[in-house]
Amino acid sequence: MTETLRVVVAGGGELGSRTARLLADRGHTVVVVESDPDRAETVSDEYVASIIVGDASRPSILRQANPANSDVLAALTDDEATNFAICTAAQRMADIRTVMRTTRAPDDLYPEYVDGTVFPDGLGARSAVNEIVESGVRTLEDVSGDLEIVEIEIAPDAPVAGRRLDEIRLPRGSLIVSDADGSRIGGPDTVLRAGGRYVVAVESDVADEVLNLMRG
Repeated sequence: MTETLRVVVAGGGELGSRTARLLADRGHTVVVVESDPDRAETVSDEYVASIIVGDASRPSILRQANPANSDVLAALTDDEATNFAICTAAQRMADIRTVMRTTRAPDDLYPEYVDGTVFPDGLGARSAVNEIVESGVRTLEDVSGDLEIVEIEIAPDAPVAGRRLDEIRLPRGSLIVSDADGSRIGGPDTVLRAGGRYVVAVESDVADEVLNLMRG
């Protein structure tokens, strides 16, 4: 059974309120700290979380959220410096896991000071590319700077169409994660059916080669 967490969400804007709603749907206890009274009222009306109206970067307000009795603090305001300040303040108040929203690609130094980062614009760019380029290839996740998880539809005239994995040679740096219906991990007997969609982990330097094999 998944552990039930008590989570403090600093920032009740679109990202913060959606995050609070998802956490509540999964059975976690959420406290939202929001400085704008109108936003706070909106979140309160949805009955997804306890609300504290105030600026979470002020220690007196943050203490009201009781970080010492919480498992995670997520600073999700639209100001990166404020989020960093909230995380560092919370860490001084309690032994608590911290997650901060960044407004640009996360700085290499952040992992020294916070436990996790969220970069919504990066996620939005990935979604935009997926919608703009209707090529049968959809990026699902950036795992690291050189590795992507993508979903690729096998084109009818692709070199690998209709062949088993043990009959083809995918480039080193690529891996079929799941078969077409997502029911099992790809293995030697996995057949790459034309029109089927497969989840693939691929390093950037072999991405073109993999796409040529699977898309033709």
